[in-house]
Amino acid sequence: MRSRFVLPVLAHVLALIAVAPLLWVLVSVFKPAEEVFASGWPSTWTLDNLRYVLLKVPLPRFMLNSALVSVVVTIIALFFHSMAAYALARLRFPGRGIIFSAIMSTLLVSLPVILVPLFLVAKQLGLLDSYAGLIVPSIFHAFGIFLLRQYYLSIPRELEEAADLDGCGYWRRYWSVILPLSRPVLASLSVLFFLANWNAFLWPLTITRNPDLRMIQQGIAGMQGQYSSAWNLILAAAVIAAIPTVVVFVAGQKRLVDAMKTTGLK
Repeated sequence: MRSRFVLPVLAHVLALIAVAPLLWVLVSVFKPAEEVFASGWPSTWTLDNLRYVLLKVPLPRFMLNSALVSVVVTIIALFFHSMAAYALARLRFPGRGIIFSAIMSTLLVSLPVILVPLFLVAKQLGLLDSYAGLIVPSIFHAFGIFLLRQYYLSIPRELEEAADLDGCGYWRRYWSVILPLSRPVLASLSVLFFLANWNAFLWPLTITRNPDLRMIQQGIAGMQGQYSSAWNLILAAAVIAAIPTVVVFVAGQKRLVDAMKTTGLK
């Protein structure tokens, strides 16, 4: 009886602790600059902070860059990751296990470790200060290949055997059978890839110097230097930048959970 009372109360307290900073940020966006760090509701609700960052700061340009890079990386990554995962899951060729192990080993290497050699390679290829430099190095990720491979292993082979009897080759089987069945896991991966690239900071900061190529996280970080005391503007920019991520996550959260269940991940 006691646990029925204590556990819900504890859950609500923990939820309140987690949500409280977000509520503070939302309220602070509508406060005048001198009241940002004051407790309680603002004495005067204002839209000046949002109006300033949208009209005086090139925030729409930063968001457009982030959206372009995130969408393009997501589409290209899903296409190539699905092909690689299908080959590793279904095709029989020498060294398949070694290749998969090598791909998975890249999960142990964080971006800061390979940042310098990756920058040097991008420089030799002429990718500095370009959208290609923001997009190409961000396409590959071992987790996407792993998740898709696990999903493909759960697809009954009889479906491909039926397509084989109809004269379908590897490409036709992949395109007409596997991809349509992969929609749930592809939808979940699209959410993950979009959010990861929208929030990317270190690589865009390294590869670009042109202000017109700044992504949203760079833009907000730049505001912290330019407007060191204007936290009302920084918080307003952060709230606006978070809107697309919330929309994408809410739209794809069901697919994300379903894909995790299907692939056996907890």
